[in-house]
Amino acid sequence: MTADPMRICPIPRRAMLAGVLVLGAAFPVAADATDPARPAPALQFVMFERDGCIYCRRWNEEIAPAYPKTAEGAAAPLRRHDITDPLPADITLTGRAPVFTPTFVLLRDGTETGRIEGYPGDEFFWVLLADLLARAGWTASPTTPGHPTADRPPEEIP
Repeated sequence: MTADPMRICPIPRRAMLAGVLVLGAAFPVAADATDPARPAPALQFVMFERDGCIYCRRWNEEIAPAYPKTAEGAAAPLRRHDITDPLPADITLTGRAPVFTPTFVLLRDGTETGRIEGYPGDEFFWVLLADLLARAGWTASPTTPGHPTADRPPEEIP
């Protein structure tokens, strides 16, 4: 005996399709920060690197796996650029061209707002990045995981 599909799933097909389309619009698939079809985020964090750079390798081992999972990484997605390649047209530097690797440049709407030259280690890196982002007008929410006050009760937060 064959089951009647309308009895198994009484929702009309058009209503189901509309629901799928609404959900698809509500939860878009994340795209890479370098995807040309996606508009650039207001903030981007560009890493100028080169092959053989030991400090780039250290950053890749110590920071890169966590960066996109942090509030900072969500606010300023990472974009990589080989320092020996021509500067892309959508990046405007306000300082000199990067010389040292790694050099991290924070962009707002494609224009440099600040930079970190070199990699001073994981603890100093996060402090320097927080300073760059704060000067660009971004602040982490106290409820953001990893924020110094995230695990403290509200009455203990200054």
